[in-house]
Amino acid sequence: MNRIVVFGLWLVHWLPLPVLNALGHALGWVLYRLARRRRHIVGVNLRLCFPSLNHSGRRKLAQAHFAALGCSLVERGLLWWSSEKRLRSFIRVENEEILQRLYDAGQPVILLAPHFLGLDAGGARIAMRFDSLSVYSRQSDPVIDRWLLHGRTRFGDQKLIARDEGVRSTVRLMKSGRPFYYLPDMNAKRKEAMFAPFFGIQAATISGLPRLARLAGAVVVPCPTRRLPGGKGYVVELGEPWENYPSGDVEADIVRMNAWIESVVRTMPEQYYWVHRRFKTRPEGEARPY
Repeated sequence: MNRIVVFGLWLVHWLPLPVLNALGHALGWVLYRLARRRRHIVGVNLRLCFPSLNHSGRRKLAQAHFAALGCSLVERGLLWWSSEKRLRSFIRVENEEILQRLYDAGQPVILLAPHFLGLDAGGARIAMRFDSLSVYSRQSDPVIDRWLLHGRTRFGDQKLIARDEGVRSTVRLMKSGRPFYYLPDMNAKRKEAMFAPFFGIQAATISGLPRLARLAGAVVVPCPTRRLPGGKGYVVELGEPWENYPSGDVEADIVRMNAWIESVVRTMPEQYYWVHRRFKTRPEGEARPY
């Protein structure tokens, strides 16, 4: 089945972006109606994070999220097979000179890239300009695993570190000059996590950002990717390096990270990865919401 899916993505990747946008919205409409389990997870997340929205408002936001999700899935074929020239035409980088300045100075950099639906487009665009580093989760299906790896290593000399590998390789590669495209905002197991507020909910959060920044002497550069409406492409939004980070207080640093991610989510709430069970791990004695 997955071979058929991959073949379908290859077929449609030749189409113009506005046509893919329409196909993605259609796929999102289907997913919203058929993927009942994922729709439930999205509904729980939106109820927890946006309590001021009424039921109708949350339903509209959920539908918008599935439309954006469908587009990101359909457009995955572009990242796997389109030419660099075509990808550059619809994935642009704002403030690239910030990263270039740090790169030229030999400063280790962590690109803070939360789980927005355009994160793979952002990673591909960064890889076209800089030999970089990222973390990779092995997929259970070998077909999907193969093509995800292909898509993330097409450009330049990219290094992928498995999540189950230690931090030494990551720190070494950052110190060698590779920007680290870091995705820190998935639910963590209790033994690996610190609890910090995210939309007012205690979320099990990996403490890797301040720890890696300290070990590598790295600065943290905000790097969300925004999908533009109407099939107009993506924008990687690089920001100035965070000041006084890490602060030496890991808990305060994690709270700061989550607060920043929340602030960006509020500017494009339909594009965050709500199908993930972000609040699965709970503080001791607290019931799971899903």
